Amino acid sequence: MKINKEIEELREQIRYHNDRYYNQDDPELSDYEYDQLSLKLRKLEQEHPEYADMSSPTQKIGGAAKREAGILVKHNVPMLSLQDVFDKEEVYSFVEKIRRERNDTVFVVEKKIDGLSVALRYTDGVLTMGVTRGDGINQGEDVTENVKMIQDVKTKLKDKVPYIEIRGEVHMRTEDFEAVNERLEAAGKKLFANPRNCSAGTLRQLDPEVVKERKLSLFIFNVQDVRGINFESHSQSLTWLKAQGIKVIEGYKLCRTADEVWEAIKEIGESRGSLAYDIDGAVVKIDSIADREYFGATSKVPRWAIAYKYPPEEKETIVKDIRLTVGRTGRITPTAIFEPIRLCGTNVEKATLHNQDRIDELDVRLGDTIVVRKAGEIIPEVLFVNKDKRPEGTEAFHISATCPSCGGPTIRDANTADTKCTNINCPAQLSQHINNFVGRNAMDIKGFGEAYIESLIGEGYLRDVADIYYLNNYRDELIEKGLIGKEKNTDKLLKAIEDSKENDIDRLITGLGIKNIGRQAGSELKKHFRSIHDLVKATYEELVSINDVGDVTARSIAQFFAQEENRNIIDRLEKAGMNFTSLQGESNEDQRFAGMTFVITGTLPSLGRTEMEELVKKYGGKVSGSVSKNTRYLIAGESAGSKLTKAQELGVTILTEAEVLGMLQ
Repeated sequence: MKINKEIEELREQIRYHNDRYYNQDDPELSDYEYDQLSLKLRKLEQEHPEYADMSSPTQKIGGAAKREAGILVKHNVPMLSLQDVFDKEEVYSFVEKIRRERNDTVFVVEKKIDGLSVALRYTDGVLTMGVTRGDGINQGEDVTENVKMIQDVKTKLKDKVPYIEIRGEVHMRTEDFEAVNERLEAAGKKLFANPRNCSAGTLRQLDPEVVKERKLSLFIFNVQDVRGINFESHSQSLTWLKAQGIKVIEGYKLCRTADEVWEAIKEIGESRGSLAYDIDGAVVKIDSIADREYFGATSKVPRWAIAYKYPPEEKETIVKDIRLTVGRTGRITPTAIFEPIRLCGTNVEKATLHNQDRIDELDVRLGDTIVVRKAGEIIPEVLFVNKDKRPEGTEAFHISATCPSCGGPTIRDANTADTKCTNINCPAQLSQHINNFVGRNAMDIKGFGEAYIESLIGEGYLRDVADIYYLNNYRDELIEKGLIGKEKNTDKLLKAIEDSKENDIDRLITGLGIKNIGRQAGSELKKHFRSIHDLVKATYEELVSINDVGDVTARSIAQFFAQEENRNIIDRLEKAGMNFTSLQGESNEDQRFAGMTFVITGTLPSLGRTEMEELVKKYGGKVSGSVSKNTRYLIAGESAGSKLTKAQELGVTILTEAEVLGMLQ
């Protein structure tokens, strides 16, 4: 009974982690730790067949199709997983077992990309559907519109084959993954843990434009089904696919003996550090299509292929420094700087320690001997401290109470483990702060892009948001240096800056960067304070009594205006001619949209989204970013995309811009 209990506990653990990995795209274990659990369960089940259970995770593919990600589609061909092996002996055993029955077998060894598996279906040479793996047997999710946004996906083949279904792995290049996380950090959002999570989460987005922006990649590694053309081997099919312009798995090798297979596996392993993307192993397949059909498959895995999983490479090194850096949102990140070591083919000399909690958990100190590995073969991480080698006299490390960039006070974020600088004019945060200020939801200064902001900061023209309204004093210098372009472009931006002075005060309130104050809160504050001066003088009691302003937000507002440098910025904005008085006047008595929720999508013929949003709110309506059963109207323009589809499915009334304007006449 003890063994049976252990088996059941392992099954429950693996089911839980399968859900975290496949369905939530948020795993708690590394691939290696998960593989060890699976290996242990498989071994116990083999040793104790009396406890066999067809519902065991070892008999099923891990994922389940997610209805909210797309329409569920039936698989034409099962998208099976592979049998994992972890040592040389298992590889040799597989090869020799195959060759005992098929002595002339040729094997293909190729990289195992760490991403999300998809099948692409083409009819008469035209892409008709993209489907995720889902449960692998019965159904997956229709992600056709999303896969079309992947540059590597061909929507048309050169040859109009009656039907072909091919399978590949959606993944992210390391540089594209890092770019996504940089944008998320700048926006103050949760970062993705690794490229695989980002790929999976992105492909399941309801907005194809997000897929396009994040630059997913795709390698095709198998022909699942084909009509109108015959392939005798896997390698022949890959050659044909390449001729169609399809990006197939690169660097595969044909091998005849177990020694050749093992050498190919080792070569792939040694190349991991030089690859532009993440791999989690090497795949060994039979090349012959006829031999594949002969060996067949179990309910979960093909008998003609295995996946070799590389053990994580770990090395010791010594901590020389713990360096603090400030991100564009003010988040302070501690990084361990250590004596250089070589991991997965590259030199490594630093690894993030994330936050104070992680530092405390590891108890890492200057001079400590630490063990480092590359998580997912890409990102260096500190595993633990070898305290037996700790030098005498070391002290626990604590993130400073002052910002390493500007010397301003830091605080521990109440909702996360992060430590942040509280000074929004901190040089490290300035670019993000100005970007927010000039953005669509704040001052809406059109044409004031991030590249201009970075250049103007770098040249010393922008030290805070008030400096924006003094750029006209340097017009000739800006033109001469070409920081905003030539004369026409510079004058165009300076005019947009001048025009923004007339904005209503809710836009200025939003742009100031007060913690917890977004567009909605800015609009609410405008209703209660007739001018910026009234808001500056507001007491905590006045603020907390306002709808949508709670204790935390009220304190944030009070603290912001209590700081002298922020009051100086307010003074300089007023001297520059910024409007400080609400343009609202008396509230609009016509509230015909009261109680109605609108969603705006696509490109409208004449109004921008922000203008349409303001129009709806003026007449009492609410605007949401996503379609739900509570949505009354969807205002749709060109390229409306998935929101339009969702609205049609839910029976939401669709309006054009002209119809909305007609309702207001």
